[in-house]
Amino acid sequence: MSQPGSIHFEISERKVLLRIIDVAVVLGALHLVGTVFNFDYFKINEEHWSWIILLGAYLLFFATVFELYHLQRASRITSTLRGVVFTSSITSLIYLLTPFLTPSLPENRLQILYFYLAITLSLLIWRAFYIKLFSSSRFYKNILIIADATDAAQVAETLQEADPNYKIAGYINTDRQLEIGHDDRISILTIPEAKNRLEGQEVSEIVIASSNVEGITPELYEWLIELVENGFSVREYTQIYEEITDRVPVQYVGKDFYKYFPFARSNQNKLYMVYHRLFDIVCSILGLIFGLVLLPLIFIGNIMGNRGPLFYKQERVGKNRKSFQIYKFRTMVKNAEVDGAQFATKNDSRITAFGKFLRKSRLDEFPQFYNILKGEMSIIGPRPERPVFVKQLSEKIPFYETRHVVKPGLTGWAQVKTKYGESELDSLRKLQYDLYYIKHRSLFLDLRIIVKTLTTIIFFKGQ
Repeated sequence: MSQPGSIHFEISERKVLLRIIDVAVVLGALHLVGTVFNFDYFKINEEHWSWIILLGAYLLFFATVFELYHLQRASRITSTLRGVVFTSSITSLIYLLTPFLTPSLPENRLQILYFYLAITLSLLIWRAFYIKLFSSSRFYKNILIIADATDAAQVAETLQEADPNYKIAGYINTDRQLEIGHDDRISILTIPEAKNRLEGQEVSEIVIASSNVEGITPELYEWLIELVENGFSVREYTQIYEEITDRVPVQYVGKDFYKYFPFARSNQNKLYMVYHRLFDIVCSILGLIFGLVLLPLIFIGNIMGNRGPLFYKQERVGKNRKSFQIYKFRTMVKNAEVDGAQFATKNDSRITAFGKFLRKSRLDEFPQFYNILKGEMSIIGPRPERPVFVKQLSEKIPFYETRHVVKPGLTGWAQVKTKYGESELDSLRKLQYDLYYIKHRSLFLDLRIIVKTLTTIIFFKGQ
């Protein structure tokens, strides 16, 4: 049997590890440079502790914006290289441009180069080491799944999408009607074969993903109890689904609605709600001012690229299912829905060339700051959907109406975590993220969404 103390990293542990060592290696490199090159711009001592905290804050913020803590990208050298260069460049620039909080600019401008190179090279060397060592097979987390044959491959795919270091050793089938594996992408194991895998330390955790009570035979049940008693990690799939995917598993809920209905403490927290509304008002005023500054350029682009009305309004469903008119800059040709309402798709022929730019840059959303100022929307929340689509999706997707217990948002957890919805399957995925936000909404989660939204805008990931 595999020892409970075998080495592997949980998904959250990896992210914490990356953040801690990012800051540590940068500070270590700056201290080394200061010692070797008589570098006095940035000194690490008790007198200047505020400089250290601010540099660490800048570094972590911009590393998050440029996705250095996205585990899949952090395991690839090309995306890591790009992220490190962007992060170190912007961190250094902002740090140098805030001398009222940071050290005064040095008379010897060569020290600025030392400062920048120390941050960049230390991050590159550490991240290369991380990819080579910590992303290697010695730190993989090998999983054995207990599931129905029809679900096993999907469960395995979800785990590996969340963290590329999850490796699936196989699964035990709990569907008595299917005696053989339903999908050859994942190996089916008997209980004796699974025991041998554990004895050979080829498995570090068992995930139970079966709702088929009859499939948990007395032999399998007794074995699982023995594993738990011996300190081996045995976890239920729906319990870790949210942890590793940041989504609520509505497709696995069944009739256990009370377990998954997203009641968050923040939904009843008056202080949080006041902050949320004040944040909406301040951001909407700033957004409208910025939109007015850009309006002449957008107006000219609309004349040349869209050749039609500048603004566009459409009925959407808001909080408590109340309808309202949403405002946007028009991105499609006139009479785009002459054949009826339909989802926008990737490379949609109805979207104009200038409309694509507006969508990629998210500039088409700026008129919605007016909806936010009116209180019909919020900065953060599930994106508002059209009544016709709400009706269709509510009939096919469990708990879809739950999205309407909070105000819809300009941006949201689903918008920064998944692609634009083009189908019912995409809508299900978005709903999982939306319910996760409603269930866990907090100041910290709001900040995460804002940072990820900045990433979306910077890299033109809008659609």
